[in-house]
Amino acid sequence: MNATLPISARPADHSSSAKPFSSVTARRRHSALVRVTHWLTAVAFLALLLSGGEILLSHPRFYWGETGNVNMRPWLNLHVPSSRRAVPTGYGYVLPDQNGWSRYLHFEAAWLAVGTALLYGLFGVFSGHFRRHLVPTSSELSLKELGTTLLRHLRFERPGNEEAWSYNVLQRLSYLLVIFVLFPLMIWTGLAMSMGFTSAFPLSVRLLGGQQTARSLHFLVTMLLVLFLLIHVLMVFVAGFRNRMRAMITGRAIPPAE
Repeated sequence: MNATLPISARPADHSSSAKPFSSVTARRRHSALVRVTHWLTAVAFLALLLSGGEILLSHPRFYWGETGNVNMRPWLNLHVPSSRRAVPTGYGYVLPDQNGWSRYLHFEAAWLAVGTALLYGLFGVFSGHFRRHLVPTSSELSLKELGTTLLRHLRFERPGNEEAWSYNVLQRLSYLLVIFVLFPLMIWTGLAMSMGFTSAFPLSVRLLGGQQTARSLHFLVTMLLVLFLLIHVLMVFVAGFRNRMRAMITGRAIPPAE
């Protein structure tokens, strides 16, 4: 008969194998809106990364200022094959030109990312999500706390019980950097490369130093976001992949066993 009872109604099992499940239950970790915007942003970012890579292959060189072409010396040459015959790469072949679908996908995914960001931003401000969950306290910003948390991450230590319900100081600072610095800069530099937008708002590109500077900054911010993504995924595995994924899908998490 016990096999049909819910976990909370079953007799306590004091064996070592059942201990984490008899005394610990899943608790609320993420709200529905945080979970939905997280996955929408992930889909949009991967689509932007794929389409942006295809666009990049049409001219894999970067310049500073307003203009840039094959007759100018780039500050960065990626030394990869190009999809344009006019771009000298040193390779004896030209890749198929995929600019049609990649630019269309990049445009659509960018607006999905922007819309999701606006929704998350409004929720974060008016619900107090940013203040409660992302803004670090003064004690967390002490050199001792920052050093201790950084050392734990470098040692790939699993987080303690308290971190099942909140972010540590390095997570908070990195999320704030991505949300309020890197993501807005990504949108700004992307719009600054649009002829239609810059003709209507020429000051937007002049403040950046020109369209080629905007393109270079767009690439550099992308690399920082890719680095953030790789570290984020790595830390999810270190902290416990199944529990962290459960929390971001169902909204509930189980604290690690002591």
